[in-house]
Amino acid sequence: MPHVKKLTPNLVVSNVERSVAFYCDVLGFALTQKVPDQSPLVFAAVQSGDVEVFLNAPEPAMAEYPAFKSRPIGGTLTLFMEVEGISALHDALAGRVSVVMPLERKWYGVTEFAITDPDGYVITFAER
Repeated sequence: MPHVKKLTPNLVVSNVERSVAFYCDVLGFALTQKVPDQSPLVFAAVQSGDVEVFLNAPEPAMAEYPAFKSRPIGGTLTLFMEVEGISALHDALAGRVSVVMPLERKWYGVTEFAITDPDGYVITFAER
C-alpha cells in the first residue's frame, strides 16, 4: 500500500468567489491560488495551517468528472476539522453561520459542533 501524505477535499461549489469569501472571511482561511486571476473564478485553493480545500466551479469539474452531472452540489460530504479552542471558535462564528449540530461534548469524549458552507457542505469542528 502507498503511504498517503495528504488529503485535500476538492469541492464542487456553485460560486467560487462566494465560497472563497466564506472560507476566508468567515472561517479565517487564506486564499493560496485562483484560476484565472480575475473573476469569474473557476478554481481556488484556500488554506488554514495544514488544512487545504480546493473549490471548483461546476462546469469544469463536470467536464473532468462526468459522473458529477447527476449529483447535487453539497451532497453528504462532511469535512471534519480538529481545532484548538473550540468554544472560542464557536462563539466567533455564532450568528455568522448556519449551525447544524450544537456545541456539545460527545459520548466518545470529543467536543464538537457543525456548520454548513454556502453550498450545503457540512463542516464539523472538533476538539479532543
